[in-house]
Amino acid sequence: MGKKVLVLATNYSVWAEELQAPWDALKKAGHQVTLATYLGKKPLPIKISMDPEFVDGYQKVKVNTPEVVKRTKELLANGEWDNPIKIKDAKIEDYDALVMTGGPGNPLDITNNPAVHRMILHCVKNKKVVGAICYSVGALAFTRDPNNGYKSVIYGKTVTAHPRKWDFVDFDLTYDLLGASPDNKGTDLMTPGFAIPLQDIVEDAVGPKGKCISDDMATREKPCVAYDHPFVTGLSVESSIAYGKKLVEVLAK
Repeated sequence: MGKKVLVLATNYSVWAEELQAPWDALKKAGHQVTLATYLGKKPLPIKISMDPEFVDGYQKVKVNTPEVVKRTKELLANGEWDNPIKIKDAKIEDYDALVMTGGPGNPLDITNNPAVHRMILHCVKNKKVVGAICYSVGALAFTRDPNNGYKSVIYGKTVTAHPRKWDFVDFDLTYDLLGASPDNKGTDLMTPGFAIPLQDIVEDAVGPKGKCISDDMATREKPCVAYDHPFVTGLSVESSIAYGKKLVEVLAK
């Protein structure tokens, strides 16, 4: 029987495949997915994640496949993502699992969102699966357990983190959205690279007995995901499909 899964996405620039791949995997497996965003508006992808010719300046590869771009355009057009609920209105008690998706906008409305932290803590206390990929892993690092000296919920755990070698440290990052409108325009913010140094934050959060996997050699052929109950984590865009598959595998247990 399918589970009820709450899927969170940023309103300030999703990376297309990091929403599309787990979304499609969960639906194909028969799970009931509900989408939630900070503003209750349709999550739109950052334009560079919808460009099949975009070459990552650090990995030196084209990271967006034509198939992913085509499928994401279908999802943007067919209404599946049109009416998300607001994160603050979501009742995590009604769901069997929480799945966060990726994109550079996550630090702006997901990673340090107290409502998200409460959801994660609820899932941890009730042994519900929690998924995070790319920069949404930061929300795990920032969720603190008051019953464990306010250590992070991933203290002592094994999780992935976007590698510091892949951070856009010499890149002025704008959050230009595909399909932006006056009612759903995202932000005009520009940041010097990604908003947070995720690998450093996660390494500190897991502590000396935990493990932060930041494989800067990961590829589509050799993706990087980790499962340390209740957490399923994925590295970045190249691991999006593997992240979705692992979520389905764990939810089936």
